[in-house]
Amino acid sequence: MGEGEELIMDTTAYTAFCEFTAEWPCLTFDVIPDSLGDNRTAFPMSAQLVCGTQRNDDLDMEEEDQEEDATICHSTFKHAGGINRMRVCRHARDVVAVWGDKGAVTVYNLAQQLQQVEQNSSGTSDGQQIFQHQFSTEGYAMDWSPVAARRLATGDCSSQLAIWDPTEHGWEVRVSSGGHTDSVEDVQWSPNEPNVLASCSVDKTIRIWDIRAQLRPVLSVNAHDADVNVLSWNRREQHLLVSGGDEGAFKVWDLRTFMSGSPEAVATFKWHSQPITSVEWHPIDASVIAVSGDDHQVSLWDMAVEDDGDANQLVKSDQSTVPPQLLFVHQGQKDIKEVHWHMQVPGMCISTAASGFNIFKTISV
Repeated sequence: MGEGEELIMDTTAYTAFCEFTAEWPCLTFDVIPDSLGDNRTAFPMSAQLVCGTQRNDDLDMEEEDQEEDATICHSTFKHAGGINRMRVCRHARDVVAVWGDKGAVTVYNLAQQLQQVEQNSSGTSDGQQIFQHQFSTEGYAMDWSPVAARRLATGDCSSQLAIWDPTEHGWEVRVSSGGHTDSVEDVQWSPNEPNVLASCSVDKTIRIWDIRAQLRPVLSVNAHDADVNVLSWNRREQHLLVSGGDEGAFKVWDLRTFMSGSPEAVATFKWHSQPITSVEWHPIDASVIAVSGDDHQVSLWDMAVEDDGDANQLVKSDQSTVPPQLLFVHQGQKDIKEVHWHMQVPGMCISTAASGFNIFKTISV
C-alpha cells in the first residue's frame, strides 16, 4: 500500500467475522473440541480456545460466540515463564501441553477452566499441573498423536527430538541421539501410523522418523533454501505434507516420492513476501490449506485447482500474477503468528497476531 492508504474490509467476502484482543499478545493458541457437535453451520457460532502469552506468563481459556455482537468468557491462570507454543491433546480435550521459554514442557489439566467458561463466567484460577519435563533449552515443536492416546512429540532449539510415552504416573520421555543439526521448529505425527512422525528444522530439512527403531530419522529431505519453520500432515490424504520456510515459500510434498532418494515438492508457492509462520491443511477438505506469514497475511489455497502451466509452479512474491489455486487473502492483522481451522465448524479460520485475534469464515471455503 502507498503512504496514507489503508485497507477497507469487504464484508460481503465473509459469512462471519469477529476480532478481539487479549491483555497481552498471544503468540500461540489451540482450538479445544467442544460438545456442541460437528459440521455446525447455524448461528450463533462458538469457539473454545486456549491461548498463551510471553509477557504476562498467562494461559487463557476463552469461549467466543459470534452473533451480531461477540460474547467472550475467559479463565486465566499463571504459567512460570513465557509460552512458546501450546497444543491440546487429541484424546483428552482438558489436557494441554505447553512449551515454556525456560526450557520446560508442562502438561496441564484444564477441567476447572473449561467448567468456568462453559458456565459463561470469567476470572482467574489455579493451574492444575499434571507433569513437567525440563530440557536443556527452550523449544517450539510440539504435537500430540491422533492415533496413539496421550503420546506427545516435542523438539527443542538444541536440535533434539523427544518422544513422550504415557505411563501410569505421567510420561516417559525419550530424547533423540541424532538427526537434525539445528533447532527443531515443528513436528507432526502421522494421521494413521502411531509410530511415524515428521519434523522440520533450521537445518533446512524435513525428516521422517519411525520411533520403533532407535530414535533416529529414517528419511531426510533438503526441503527449503532457508529455515523450515512449520509443517502440517494432511489428515485425509496421508501421503501429503505441507511445509513453510523462512524464504516465504510453502511447499506441498508427496511422501510416496521420499523413498526415491531425490524427492521434489509437487507444488511450490511464494506468494508471501516474508517468512511463513503457520500452515495447516483443512480438516475436512483434503485439498485446502491455510497459510500465514510475517507479511501480515493469511492466504487460503486449493491444491485441487488445475493450473495450465507447470504443476510445480513458483509464484513470485511481487504478487504480479495471482495463481488459480489462491482462494482468498485475509489481511488487517499485524505480525500473524498462527492460523488454525476449527474442526467442528467447516471453513472457520482463527488467527492470532501481535494485534489480536481474528475469527472468520469466507465465502471461498
